[in-house]
Amino acid sequence: MFQLDENYTGVSEFFIVGFPSLQPEYFAVVAWFFFFIYVTTVVGNLLLVVVFALEQSLQKPMYIIMVSLALSDVGFATVALPKLIARYWWNDGRLAFHTCLFQRHMIHYFGSLNSLILWTMALDRYLAICFPLRYPTLMTNQTMTGLTLFSWVVAHVFPGINTVNFSRMMFCGSNQIMSAFCDTMSFTPLVCGELQVRFCSFYPNAGRMKTFSTCATQGCIIFIYYIPRFFVYSTPFFPNLTMTPDKRIATTLFYSILPPLINPFIYCLRTKEIKQILRHWWLKSK
Repeated sequence: MFQLDENYTGVSEFFIVGFPSLQPEYFAVVAWFFFFIYVTTVVGNLLLVVVFALEQSLQKPMYIIMVSLALSDVGFATVALPKLIARYWWNDGRLAFHTCLFQRHMIHYFGSLNSLILWTMALDRYLAICFPLRYPTLMTNQTMTGLTLFSWVVAHVFPGINTVNFSRMMFCGSNQIMSAFCDTMSFTPLVCGELQVRFCSFYPNAGRMKTFSTCATQGCIIFIYYIPRFFVYSTPFFPNLTMTPDKRIATTLFYSILPPLINPFIYCLRTKEIKQILRHWWLKSK
C-alpha cells in the first residue's frame, strides 16, 4: 500500500496532546472540568440502570433501550475521559501502542453503537405512535432485547476492520496524538509513507430517524451528535474548509461528551414514571 524508508523508526507509544494552544496554568481547571463531566455522566447514567433493575414496572421495551444507551454512554466516557484527565492533572498523556489502538477501536465502537441505539429508539417511537394498537405485539421485551444485543455485537464490525488494518501499519516520526483521545483522524497522519487507503469509521445513516421520530428531544440529540461530526469528518475533503486543531478537538468533545452527559436528563428524568419513582424514593428516605 505504501513504500517504507529504511530510516523510519517505529513508534512504540503515543502521547495525548489535547488542546495544543492551552497554557499550562489552565491545566488544573481543565482537568477538574472533565472530571466533573465524567462523574456526572457516570452517576447520572448508572442511576437509570439502578432504577430499571429495581423497579419491575419499568421493564418495558422503551426503558430497555434507554438502559442500553446509558451503559453505552458510561462505556464511552470511561474509555475517553480518564486519560484526558490524567493528561491535564499529572501531565500523563502517554499510551502504549496497543493501548492507543484499543482506545481508538472502542471510541468508534461506542460511536457506532450509539447510532444503532438511536435508530432502534426511533423505530420504537415510530411503532408506538403510528401503530399504537399493534405496538404491544410488534415490540415486546424479547424483541427489544434481541435488537439491543444485535446492536452491541454488530457495532464492532466496521471499527474492528479498521483496527485490524491499523495494527498492520507502521507508525513513525511524531508520536503526538493531536486530539483528546486516540481516534482515526488523529491516527492516520502518523502512518509511515503515503497512505493509499482511506480509513473511515462507520456510523449508520441517521437521515430517516427524524422521519420516524416526533420527539423534539431526540431530534435535539441527533442534531448534537451528527451535525458537528459531519463538519469534523468532512473538513479534509474540502480545501476551503479549514479547522484549527483546537477547534476540531473542541467540536469533537462537544458531540462526543455532551450527549452522554445530558441523555439521562433528556430521556429519563423527563419521563413521568421515572420521576414518580425517584420522588417516591426521596419521600421514603425522608
